[in-house]
Amino acid sequence: MPARSNHGEIADLLGYLTPDELSQLDHLLHDPARLFWPLPGPQTLAYESTADIVGYGGAAGGGKTFLAIGKALTQHRKSMILRREATQLTGVIDDMTAVLGGRDGYNGQERIWRLPNGMQIEFGSAPYPGDEARYQGRPHDLLVLDEATGFLESQVRFLLGWLRTTVPNQRCQALLTFNPPTTAEGRWVIPFFGPWLDEKHPRPAAPGELRWFAMIDGEEVEVDSSTPFPHGADLIKPTSRTFIPSRVTDNPYLTGTGYVATLQALPEPLRSQMLHGDFAAGVEDDPWQVIPTAWVEAAQAKWKRPDKLAPMDSIGVDVARGGRDNTVLARRHGMWFDEALVYPGSATPNGPAVAGLTVAAARDGAVVHIDVIGVGAAPYDFLLEAGQQVVGVNVAEAAVGTDKSGVLRFKNQRSELWWRMREALDPTNNTGIALPPDPALLADLCAPTWELSGATIQVASREQVMERIGRSPDHGSAYVLALMDTPKRSTLAALSARTKSRRAYDPYAALG
Repeated sequence: MPARSNHGEIADLLGYLTPDELSQLDHLLHDPARLFWPLPGPQTLAYESTADIVGYGGAAGGGKTFLAIGKALTQHRKSMILRREATQLTGVIDDMTAVLGGRDGYNGQERIWRLPNGMQIEFGSAPYPGDEARYQGRPHDLLVLDEATGFLESQVRFLLGWLRTTVPNQRCQALLTFNPPTTAEGRWVIPFFGPWLDEKHPRPAAPGELRWFAMIDGEEVEVDSSTPFPHGADLIKPTSRTFIPSRVTDNPYLTGTGYVATLQALPEPLRSQMLHGDFAAGVEDDPWQVIPTAWVEAAQAKWKRPDKLAPMDSIGVDVARGGRDNTVLARRHGMWFDEALVYPGSATPNGPAVAGLTVAAARDGAVVHIDVIGVGAAPYDFLLEAGQQVVGVNVAEAAVGTDKSGVLRFKNQRSELWWRMREALDPTNNTGIALPPDPALLADLCAPTWELSGATIQVASREQVMERIGRSPDHGSAYVLALMDTPKRSTLAALSARTKSRRAYDPYAALG
């Protein structure tokens, strides 16, 4: 942290220094490497970490921004510091000004600080999904995402792709600073730093401990070490990650200012989040969220794999629409839903591929429910040709049902299907629904919002959801489709046989 003292006292003390001591002091003050000393404890641990991605914070007042400034000034040559909104950069730039003692070298129009030693620090923002593409092709050896929970996960992963350098021996590192998320959109940091933040993680990690992760077929998995390994035609190199918690009590510059009392006065759950860094404290739902987060969490808490599965009733298929989308298959046995089968778009490039994976997953004559808008049409045709019982769902078509009360209608089938999932998850309906404890499923099911026009419910479109969260809700869509309850052929055949049998022996059949 930068030193803070009374200017008059400093001027008095300077008079006691010899010319040689003044020269040494001048050298120290003009050496950027001497402009920052990390605070003992968590800030030093984060400053010295060798992880490729460092998560730091967890509570307000832990010195997150000054850590970012210090690393940019002393450890890196070309840095990028991002906030979600450009107006939020003002405080960061003011803190940088305080550390450097002025704004020499700063270009406010470009938002780039160029220092005499060749270091460059760029400031930027990405307020809307897709804005991160502005930084494509502009590599940096330090990427700082200040208050990272304000960014969408898709934005973060895109920006991490430009973390590189051509300078020999220059370490590349990303620093993600954040407090516990206060909205559902920021919850991605919990699985991203799962070993440190997820209370249910099977192998918890200590603060500062390194863990390694690799992307395999579009899915990120934790691996044992940094050793590269072959996968198909690729050689995959894992990257390291860590998280270091900090609190206001770790920052002596704030402990005596009354800031602790300010945090203590916050209402819950904000108090626990900002004062103690409690990631388990409640996240505030959007008031128009279709499915409350607590309902999904309750259904996931019930989930465990039974010793013997009930017959499979339904499969929901959401087909990848390109880019980073996945093809997701959700399987339902009664009201128990199995873990998702997830395939990257590259593994399901056409109708036969999707149909083949669906046939392989089907059991017990389960009915396949597939979204046939766009890319789903071809798999539907191939499933028909393969003799599967398949229902093509066009979510844009008109809905014919009403909600459980019988009063409200639906704008389209998409609205009705998502509302049916809401009703199934509503604890007061006691449906016994159990969902796998998948963070991606939780995020997807909690993403859509709704509005009421007269007596008509309209759930946000897929495109509107993607604009809000920066990705397609593939998992949620597949499970909503799997909830559909279409009678199996075997059930229909048995009903038909019983009907014919009754008619054959009905003495009044001839009378009409």
